[in-house]
Amino acid sequence: MKALILDGYVDEPSCLGVPPFVSPYPRFIYGVLKELKISALYTTIDSLRENFKLKEDLKSFDYLFIIAGIAVPGKYLGGKPLNKNEIFSLNLAKKNILLGPIYLELSKEDIERLADASIAVLEFPFEKKLCDLFDLKFDLDKFLIAGADVVRQHPEFPNIICEIETYRGCYWAKCSFCIERFQKISMRDPIKVISEIKALYDAGVRHFRLGKQTDFFTYLADFKYDFPKPDPEALRKFHRAIWENCPKVRTLHLDNVNPKTVAEHPEEAKEVIKIVSIYQTPGNVAAFGLESADERVAHKNALCANAEEVMTAIELFNKYGRSSGYNGLPLILPGLNFVIGLKGETKETFEKNFEFLKGVMEKNLLIRRINIRQVKIFPGTPMEKEGYGRLKRHKHYFQAFKNKVREEIDNPMLRKILPKGRKITDLKVEEGGKISFARQIATYPVLVGIIGEYKKGIFVDARIVDYGFRSVTAVESPLDANRARVDQLKALVGAKAVEIVKMRPFKSIEELEKIVEEAKLFFIIE
Repeated sequence: MKALILDGYVDEPSCLGVPPFVSPYPRFIYGVLKELKISALYTTIDSLRENFKLKEDLKSFDYLFIIAGIAVPGKYLGGKPLNKNEIFSLNLAKKNILLGPIYLELSKEDIERLADASIAVLEFPFEKKLCDLFDLKFDLDKFLIAGADVVRQHPEFPNIICEIETYRGCYWAKCSFCIERFQKISMRDPIKVISEIKALYDAGVRHFRLGKQTDFFTYLADFKYDFPKPDPEALRKFHRAIWENCPKVRTLHLDNVNPKTVAEHPEEAKEVIKIVSIYQTPGNVAAFGLESADERVAHKNALCANAEEVMTAIELFNKYGRSSGYNGLPLILPGLNFVIGLKGETKETFEKNFEFLKGVMEKNLLIRRINIRQVKIFPGTPMEKEGYGRLKRHKHYFQAFKNKVREEIDNPMLRKILPKGRKITDLKVEEGGKISFARQIATYPVLVGIIGEYKKGIFVDARIVDYGFRSVTAVESPLDANRARVDQLKALVGAKAVEIVKMRPFKSIEELEKIVEEAKLFFIIE
């Protein structure tokens, strides 16, 4: 028997699986199939779209497992997620199973239509249901560890970043729009988590994100309190064990941190920020769920943290995490999430949101990224009755707010975080052209437009020369002065570029120093 695991990608409040990110789901499924001794092939939806032979061969498989669900929509450079309608265009295997958060957006009619197309849908979260389907005892740790080596089949391997689940569910679980309410709190044993990381490391993975949880600061925390109290010592031991087992990790980042945890337990949170700054790699971002700075909206939607608490958390992260690391990025900074279209939202909500961001700027605090998204409504959430009416009415306010943030907050913030001339390293080229687009393999990487044509997949170091709203422009560093394009030279040294071109070729860097004093900083001679 043989099976195909088709990764259509997922994006949830607590999990990202769009390339270069790989969610835990294909690894779990692969582990289950290993237990059943079913041979399995893994591919992504982008690869399948380009592979005519595999598309035609789908009907020869005994099982097709389709992973899908974009619960938190975004713009993706690394891949195009599978959408609901595209599922019906797939050639099918003998048995077809749809899994993932897509279940939460399917209507009864959708599920019936899928059934008519011979596609079974497993309720989300699906792991236990999948085990029941095959009469296996559910064991999340066992199957995640056993299935680790499936990542070798990823088309971007080894340049992938694996999402690592430490726990699932949310201790708050009240926000009106969030799907985390559908999962109970389930904490994983740190020894098992480290075993999973080690299995991936042994398979060749070097980039990890402790991302599939709602608040990393409450992993191994004391849940006796109204708001769980972080345990710095437990997290210190956890991080040390990762490095003891996986000494050549290149990226170790996190995702979500609840600012309420930081505000409620500042002393413990301070220690955890220090631990993360030391044991995780630079360029880290802790995503904060502010959602709205309007207290009325916060109350009506049962949001966890208010604006004052979020500001407190931003200040604490800045105190201990804003220093720059070896790759050119700050150690760890907060990121902010805004959700538009919630209950109680008015024109004044947008004004309060912007005033909050202005306050961040006035205090000279740094925020790595600001995510402004429109609410996506799922059946079974309190927002279901609210509907999209308010969102549609406020479309103009949304766009105006977004543009204002990009122009007046994002751009000045980038200039502070990455000043001109700053060198950033290990940029993976994702799209070639006269200006090639690249990013670090990181939790929320900065998009960098590198002047020059570079092959997709290679890594480049570069220096910042200019700014967009949410991206930067850079030039390769060091740059070969004898071969560099004129536009590259101009971006780096301005008018002196003309003289460099006239005087080429240079035999030594000392010759070039007569034109550019800091030549050793920017150039090489080959």
